[in-house]
Amino acid sequence: MVVIMGSYITVSTKVKKEVVEKARRLGVNISEVLRRTLEEEVRRRELEHLGNRLNELDSVLEKIDVKEIVRLIREDRESR
Repeated sequence: MVVIMGSYITVSTKVKKEVVEKARRLGVNISEVLRRTLEEEVRRRELEHLGNRLNELDSVLEKIDVKEIVRLIREDRESR
């Protein structure tokens, strides 16, 4: 179930009753733990996605001839 409230939504999931009871006895803030865990997982996957994109771009960047670019920039500056 997902309920939209402002910029937040409520997400529900099923958890074994024993786990919830133990968490409550131990003073675990279940909402905070679930929120933080989900945020960390999203952050981890975003970084993983960015890493994959960098790897893809690496093969493109390898094809760039830096010496040729430097030569072209110098040539352009001298022509001004």
